[in-house]
Parts: sequence; structure tokens; C-alpha cells
Amino acid sequence: MSIPVEIGDITAALERFGSGYLLTTTDGRVKVVTVDPDATGTGLRVSAPGRGTLGNLAANPAVTLVFPPLEQHGYSLLVDGTGVADGDDVVVTPTSAVLHRPAAHADGPLPPDGCGHDCEPVA
Repeated sequence: MSIPVEIGDITAALERFGSGYLLTTTDGRVKVVTVDPDATGTGLRVSAPGRGTLGNLAANPAVTLVFPPLEQHGYSLLVDGTGVADGDDVVVTPTSAVLHRPAAHADGPLPPDGCGHDCEPVA
């Protein structure tokens, strides 16, 4: 089940999650690093994710941020976007976001309040 999250509501949604993972790719390989992004005026700043991540972004700016649930069978926050290097940091401009969990976890907690709309799952 997925619940769309409006781009403008991502910062508020992040307050309900802990650390996440930044996924970048190049040459068919995925690089995953743990991150604690900070909201900026237009995106999310990831501090010093490392040279491998910066190298991947030079070849492919598509990124995904994954924030796992803090509760058993809760929703994960998935944020797709584009990333650009800013010195040693990465600035991610989100293009879409969803709260997601598999149907098999439907016994978990209700969707969080304040997702920016009626919080109804979509197939």
C-alpha cells in the first residue's frame, strides 16, 4: 500500500522518521549510505556522504532516500529525486514521495496524521 506525500509535506513527514539511506547508482551498481538530511529551502541537504556517492552523482543524478519505519509493520518513507554535489555535501531535490508498506503488514499502525491530504492508500 502506498500513500502519496506532497513535495511540500516531505519536511514534516521526515520528523516522524529517524536516519535514512541515500541510494545512488552507476554502471548498474547501487551504493547505499546512511544519512540524516536537513531540510533546505528547496530540498534536502545530506552532509558528506562520501566520495563514492559523489562519483555516482556525477554519472547519474537520480537518487532515492529510504526511511524505514520506526514501528513494527509501520510505513516507510520513500523519496525520489535528483541530487547534485555541493562541495562535500549532496542537495536532493525531491520529485515524488510516498509512505509505503506491503499489504502483508496491514496489521501495523495507521498512517501518520498530517500527510498533507486524506492519507488514503492507493493500490
